[in-house]
Amino acid sequence: MSDHFALLYDRLMADAPYKEWEKLAVQKIPQNGSVLDLGCGTGTLTIYLALSGYNVTGLDLSGDMLAVAQKKAQDERAPVTFVQQDMRELTGFNRLDGVTLFCDGLNYLTDEADVCEVFRRVYDSLTEGGVFVFDVHSPYKMTDVFADGLFGENGEDISYLWFCEQGEKPLSVEHTLTFFVRAFDGRYERVDHELTQRTFLIDDYRKWLEDCGFTDVDISADFGREKPDEASDRIFFSAVKK
Repeated sequence: MSDHFALLYDRLMADAPYKEWEKLAVQKIPQNGSVLDLGCGTGTLTIYLALSGYNVTGLDLSGDMLAVAQKKAQDERAPVTFVQQDMRELTGFNRLDGVTLFCDGLNYLTDEADVCEVFRRVYDSLTEGGVFVFDVHSPYKMTDVFADGLFGENGEDISYLWFCEQGEKPLSVEHTLTFFVRAFDGRYERVDHELTQRTFLIDDYRKWLEDCGFTDVDISADFGREKPDEASDRIFFSAVKK
């Protein structure tokens, strides 16, 4: 992930529901517990959780994202440790009270084997009774919202175009983002970024969690406030290590 995109990420996510993710995590994970925030990006949610009293570590694959996150944590005086690591190779953590993986971070894994490997490593990192909380895009969002979609924003300093098209794998989407960023001299610099996401059926995620040993798998929509239906765009899971 390019340094340019790491710096632009917070602008792209300006309206993201971080406080809703924090609220759901607080509902599921014991207060003042130890939490690992997987796919933490620039650390906004990680910092919220730390300021809520959790002992938090943020983990991400991108060193550029983590550099932004570290600066934000210092500015907020939030006691957060950041680690650069691939979640598919998660190691060095044990007896965690909770693991979070929000903002559809799991959808960047496009192979079933990778998703299952993350579930297994998360399970091994939790203490007995520890909780894994995450969300994913729904199949409906992939096929009806993203498919062949065009999104954008025309700002004074930053504008972007976001193209989506169906990917090669089932329930996958290819995202192409083009940013135009105004420099100090008034000229605009173009920054391009591409990424792929894929989701799976709800029953697949449930089975893979249970195959790892997770119990009490709770599945919801609208940040835990309702049951999923055919038009839900984001699906939320929580599962407990028995």
